[in-house]
Amino acid sequence: MSVREIPMYIDGQPVQSQSQEWRDVVNPATQEVVARVPFCTADEVERAISSSKEAFKEWRKVPLGKRMRIMLKLQALIRDNTAELAALITEEHGKTLPDAEGEVGRGLEVVEHACSITSLQLGELAENAANEVDVYTMHQPLGVGAGITAFNFPIMLPCFMFPLAIATGNTFVLKPSEQDPSSTMRLVELAHEAGVPAGVLNVVHGGPDVANQIADHQDIKALSFIGSTHVGSLLYNRAAAAGKRMQAMMGAKNHCVVMPDANRSQAINNLLGSAFGAAGQRCMANSVVVLVGEAREWLSDIVDAARAMKVGPGTQLDADLGPLVSPAARDRVLRLIDAGEKEGAKLMVDGRNVQVEGYPNGNFVGPTLFADVTADMTIYREEIFGPVLCVVSVETLDDAIAFINANPNGNGTSIFTNSGWVARRFETDIEVGQIGINVPIPVPVAYFSFTGSRASKLGDLGPNGKQAIAFWTQTKTVTARWFEPENVSSGINSTISLG
Repeated sequence: MSVREIPMYIDGQPVQSQSQEWRDVVNPATQEVVARVPFCTADEVERAISSSKEAFKEWRKVPLGKRMRIMLKLQALIRDNTAELAALITEEHGKTLPDAEGEVGRGLEVVEHACSITSLQLGELAENAANEVDVYTMHQPLGVGAGITAFNFPIMLPCFMFPLAIATGNTFVLKPSEQDPSSTMRLVELAHEAGVPAGVLNVVHGGPDVANQIADHQDIKALSFIGSTHVGSLLYNRAAAAGKRMQAMMGAKNHCVVMPDANRSQAINNLLGSAFGAAGQRCMANSVVVLVGEAREWLSDIVDAARAMKVGPGTQLDADLGPLVSPAARDRVLRLIDAGEKEGAKLMVDGRNVQVEGYPNGNFVGPTLFADVTADMTIYREEIFGPVLCVVSVETLDDAIAFINANPNGNGTSIFTNSGWVARRFETDIEVGQIGINVPIPVPVAYFSFTGSRASKLGDLGPNGKQAIAFWTQTKTVTARWFEPENVSSGINSTISLG
């Protein structure tokens, strides 16, 4: 099998990097090297930014209708190439093919939303706000935008960024994860096939040096980041110091509350799918289950269902979860499982020694479940980002709400119940930005904004929906009066009144 050399994408063309530093991209189920990705030089990053800056001069003038038609073409191309994109995701990330196809679908939602740009970017008008004075707003593009994405959703996360950014008239520099870049690069190729002009969407690769150069660069006006809390916090401070707009979607510790009146089979199947799907490598995974009152009696059923889940390569269609993305990720998860045992959590399901026939070198960890977890334990305090579920038991809904609100993170939470009153009480009192009611992963549809909160988010505006339009545009307010040709001024008005 030939090893792909991942190019940059600058001025509408794939460009081979001259960097001396390259990293292997590895199939996590086999450890086979499938691609090599460069860590671009500072000059190459500068070239990409300069290209986007130059392209902005003309792109900002392109009519809304033409931008809309490009987005319409892009969504059609993504839909037609879903299988290819999913296969690339599975090869480099490891998630199952059905999960990868689902990811492409969630990214496609954002592109479809961007097809409405002719109405999304409308301003407001007040006629005769004062005597013969009209006031109106315009939502204009900022300039060059940039995005830095994590490995866990190599299609969905770029779609959270560049489609709305360029649809609103900005140009864009994207730095995808170096761990699984091939599907992202194919997405960028489809964008250019759809009609995105040269320079409007450029791609560079690299690690901290490239990310810092993007955060510091004066020609980049806004930066969107999705990844770890540590990196996101550093980049947010750098970007703010450089005077640019910044949004950072970061780490999480999400909770799923199960009430005794919930539909038992639905709740168990959904919470386990959320916890263990994609091997737990989702910032919206429900990694903590809070069993309320008599629901604690369901623990044995949850354990049995977790043990029955199937681990395998992402290409195995009956597998429930695939491998972790890298040996380093697997080692970290194993260390945290060890810590859970040492700190007194009750290990009910142990996925450390799972064996997958035919794949002895895969980064596999099976579903792992701890009971009797307390808030001071490492497995609760840290985001594990692996297939590890912590089970907490409390007496009442009030206890569950207080427990969740005491956690510093606020990305997402969910509750399973058949009581409308309980659900309404939960959504009112919980201090988390995204809530699911009988929905385990409450990532909203793309025409609503992603609204993680507290320590999971930095910046006022999140991706998608109306917030994304506000993030990628600047509002100008015009106050205008037009005099009749023969109109004669009645004298100097030295007050603030519009008259």
